[in-house]
Amino acid sequence: MFYWLLKLVILGPLLRLVFRPKVDGLENVPRSGPVILACNHLSFSDSIFTPLIVRRKVTFVAKAEYFTGKGIKGWLSRMFFVGAGTIPVDRSGGEAAQAALDTLLRVLKEGNIAGIYPEGTRSPDGRLYRGKTGVARLALESGAVVVPVALLNTDEIQPTGTLIPTVKRVRIRIGKPLDFSRYAESRGDRFVERAITDELMYELMVLSGREYVDVYAASLKSPVNSSPRAA
Repeated sequence: MFYWLLKLVILGPLLRLVFRPKVDGLENVPRSGPVILACNHLSFSDSIFTPLIVRRKVTFVAKAEYFTGKGIKGWLSRMFFVGAGTIPVDRSGGEAAQAALDTLLRVLKEGNIAGIYPEGTRSPDGRLYRGKTGVARLALESGAVVVPVALLNTDEIQPTGTLIPTVKRVRIRIGKPLDFSRYAESRGDRFVERAITDELMYELMVLSGREYVDVYAASLKSPVNSSPRAA
């Protein structure tokens, strides 16, 4: 209920008024059934604007520490993530990525929308980086279609390290759903998972117009700067 209150009554109308989202391809998001929204990742604000423009609820995951902060700042952080439909996940230790994927898989099996950043972290320079295969595993395990979502200028609105966003019209482009059900019998095949992921990243490259770099973004960044919603 808090999610819809923020989205439809409190925060959503204000964000729409200020940032005037221009969205191409919104009709490509299915109105029912499990859906994976696979987004390029340019800014912290990606996790604000993506749920804002989609009519259905979108669920991301974030590390549990974002829900346990102290004082006013901690309360504001907790309220934001709860209001954005984010689920806390213990991302410490070697099972962190799997815990995040398991949480999103549960969302999909309930027939809902899961959001994921295939690059695993924010782009350090605006280019599009090699995708991690977790998105392919989610698609094969859940049977969900994958909808590529290109955020076009959120790095201009809120560059990494800035707190106050620049008021500028946000632009988003959504591609047609990708159906990978033909690979359903190949679950667990690493080569198939890589092929699916590469096909998705190609679609994101075309939609975003960003240069593609065939290395993992995390290899160019320190752990301190990695995104809380990477999976």
